[in-house]
Amino acid sequence: MRIVLSALLMTACLALSGCGYNTIQTNDEAVKAAWSEVINQYQRRADLIPNLVNTVKGFAAQEQAVLIGVTEARARATSIQMTPEMLNDPEAIRKFQAAQGELTTALKSLLMVTENYPDLKSDQNFRDLQAQLEGTENRISVARNRYIESVQAFNGTIRRFPVNLTAMLFGYEVRPNFTVENEAAIARPPAVDFSPAPAPPAGAPAQPAT
Repeated sequence: MRIVLSALLMTACLALSGCGYNTIQTNDEAVKAAWSEVINQYQRRADLIPNLVNTVKGFAAQEQAVLIGVTEARARATSIQMTPEMLNDPEAIRKFQAAQGELTTALKSLLMVTENYPDLKSDQNFRDLQAQLEGTENRISVARNRYIESVQAFNGTIRRFPVNLTAMLFGYEVRPNFTVENEAAIARPPAVDFSPAPAPPAGAPAQPAT
């Protein structure tokens, strides 16, 4: 009896291997690992932001709106926890991308503000943080590209015959990826305008002081 069960088990293993089951598992783990690296790099950026904001605060006291915007964008970005189990949810990925893109835009605004503060630009602490942030942005780009490639490999595998039959049997579906539209939105430079607000029309009530 034991010999028969062993033979059946071996036959089942060979059948699953031949129909691409093991390849699906390998690619699935690659997608999860690539996503973990994306999250790791976004978290690295979020950890650096409080130090950067505190460093800039002492110099850019007049730019509180920008500093508050960065802090709030960081809070929104870190409030979205994207686990590997959520990678099949296109809406969850869209919200995650949107929050991270908003933080990227806020950071660009903050770094552009520092152009008005020569002393800040020469401060060693600020330069160190700026260099780390720039390095983090590059790491995020690399991690995102690797995730895109891993999803492409996974989706290509489960769509090929006869592996598509195995994927259907075990409930694997095509996974959403970073979209070109969102890539463009994240890469778009922010519009920063420090020109004074236009004067209210004559006769209009005065705005209360904030």
